[in-house]
Amino acid sequence: MDLGISGRWALVCGASKGLGLGCAQALAHEGVNLVIVARGEAALQAAAAQLRTVPGVGEVRAVAADVTTEQGRALALAACPQVDILVTNAGGPPPGDFRTFERADWIAAIDANMLAPIALIRATVDAMIARGFGRIVNITSSAVKAPIDSLALSNGARSGLTGFVAGLSRRTVAHNVTLNNLLPGQFDTDRLRGNFAHAAAQQGIGDAAFAEQKRKAIPAGRFGQADEFGAACAFLCSARAGYITGQNLLIDGGAYPGTF
Repeated sequence: MDLGISGRWALVCGASKGLGLGCAQALAHEGVNLVIVARGEAALQAAAAQLRTVPGVGEVRAVAADVTTEQGRALALAACPQVDILVTNAGGPPPGDFRTFERADWIAAIDANMLAPIALIRATVDAMIARGFGRIVNITSSAVKAPIDSLALSNGARSGLTGFVAGLSRRTVAHNVTLNNLLPGQFDTDRLRGNFAHAAAQQGIGDAAFAEQKRKAIPAGRFGQADEFGAACAFLCSARAGYITGQNLLIDGGAYPGTF
């Protein structure tokens, strides 16, 4: 299927590895011009080099910046001639018992996982409306749908972003500007391995044994891969997805047991 976005410009955050890179790779295969952003310079440049080898990809620009800061967002936006597609993504806050978190921990989580995406949306959505095309996809978490007790900071901050998107998305869709959220379950990423290590230590078992328990509990019988997550992102960013807005697409291998 031709997704109809060849030649568009996309700003993809947290794109040096994991799910963000998976999204950038899928968009690269559709002929999109990319501005990829991440904090780690070495991993970011390696990702950019790999993306430039994708057949048909447009221009690839790499910006080492922290989009949770105003300066970092300014650098990322300045590198993108126009933002037709925005993929927001930031590393989740640390797991732990909510009783141990101080106000500064909550503010940091909200800044990274709620306010930073909103600031990027604010900076780009009006120009999208003026051009009559825009696709905004926020990478959140399955914890928005089914909260995870040890991820209290993420549960709260990402749910706030979800509520904001639900309102704005109904106002922009008439201008062919959509906003949607992707809710990843357990994907084979550094973030997942870090969470597993924390939980395994709490239970006094090995990381590998804990990961195997989690894998067996997924109906698909495996952890997700970044490329299949990226494919879902690319479709939501496509010209074919103009009638989908304000939605939360859960991608978790069937782990969520509910109907709705």
